[in-house]
Amino acid sequence: MTLFKTSLALAITLVATPLMANSLDQAQSIQNKTNNTSASSQKVIDQSSQATLMLQAEIERLQEEVKNLDIYHDHLVALVGSQNQEAKSIEDQIAEIKYTRQGVVPLMYKMIDGLQQLVEQDVPIKKQQRLERVEKLQAMMTRADVSDAEKYRRILEAYQIEMDYGIKLGAYQGRVALSSDRTIEADVLHLGRISLVARNLKGSQYWAWNQTQNQWQALDSSMKSELDKAYDIANQQAAPSLITLPVSLTVAEVK
Repeated sequence: MTLFKTSLALAITLVATPLMANSLDQAQSIQNKTNNTSASSQKVIDQSSQATLMLQAEIERLQEEVKNLDIYHDHLVALVGSQNQEAKSIEDQIAEIKYTRQGVVPLMYKMIDGLQQLVEQDVPIKKQQRLERVEKLQAMMTRADVSDAEKYRRILEAYQIEMDYGIKLGAYQGRVALSSDRTIEADVLHLGRISLVARNLKGSQYWAWNQTQNQWQALDSSMKSELDKAYDIANQQAAPSLITLPVSLTVAEVK
């Protein structure tokens, strides 16, 4: 009986051994497949995680760019608003200039007319030169290539020159009409508009302008030294000093 049991157990063992070997192989194969699948899944997970991180970084970059675009948009809105205000201001200035020009142009014509009257009625200090300056101003007014600002500047410059004639001691050489039939080349001296004297080029004869009679009058030789000294001072050949000159002013009427 004992021998039978032992033989039976041995037989079962011999039969089970191949079956167990097959099961182990299958289990090992399944384990390998499982490991491979896990590795593949982990690789996919790693790739997905990397892609997610890249997408997250791209989203953050885009969000920052959108934020910057919002700021730039607000800046452009403010800039456009400022430009619109500036454009409105310029339009208002242009409209104002239009009305200003309508008043300035007639004023310039009046200033030139007043300048011409001044020269014609004034003592004849460089009279021809001053009249030519007025004529140039008159011709300038109709020139399109000269701006109104430049025209106004030149008129003011002419008035400044006229003012200088009234405050300076000067001498120049020019033609002097002593009478209707006698004109000479002479050295002319003026002290503002107070005194106007002419001396012939030889330095032997002198005349003073009489504004009341509107003509030249001869001076006697007793004033020669004073007059010569005045000429020297005007020509910067002598130091400034006290001088005596004939007066050429118009005598005011007493009522």
